[in-house]
Amino acid sequence: MSVIAVTGTDTDVGKTVFAAALTVALGASYWKPVQAGLDDGSDAASVEALGVPRARIVPEAYRLTTPCSPHRAAELDEVAIDPARLVLPPLDGDLVVEGAGGALVPLTRDWLFADQIARWGCPAVLVARTALGTINHSLLSIEALRARGVPLLGVAFVGEAQEDSEATIAAIGRVRRLGRLPLLERLDSTTLAAAFAAAFDAAAFR
Repeated sequence: MSVIAVTGTDTDVGKTVFAAALTVALGASYWKPVQAGLDDGSDAASVEALGVPRARIVPEAYRLTTPCSPHRAAELDEVAIDPARLVLPPLDGDLVVEGAGGALVPLTRDWLFADQIARWGCPAVLVARTALGTINHSLLSIEALRARGVPLLGVAFVGEAQEDSEATIAAIGRVRRLGRLPLLERLDSTTLAAAFAAAFDAAAFR
């Protein structure tokens, strides 16, 4: 089984949309181990709507009510997240694992999502927006992941093209620029699959 962790530079950078597209392109399974926030539906439901078959969606280890950092959402629900429970599910085929928020979001008061990726020993894709501020956020995230020994497949950008910012992150961060997913006027499984195929080489993730 090949595993790819999808993390981001921040919350709402397009991580779930990218993870859905990557899962479909690879014919992989999808797992969001910790879901924080249920009022607007789950990320698992979102990726299903974007083309990931329900049979290839692994149930969350934790489903937390409040849309905030998992460590705090767990405290509000009076739940203790145990990193030892976040064991990669034994599956045939590839698995895309989506994190919560950015790379350094806390799962507990002393355990970050980047720590969990390092424990899994799998490579990561960093999803970054192209808007102002992305150079700083991306380079900080790259350093944090590398400090923990997490191998980086590269950076996947989401948003309008910003050639200089994207090239600068790749050069200074010494990281592969995987492609850029544009903001789609109509987002559904068909438009997303087409946009991903046009912007990314699936072989780069294998």
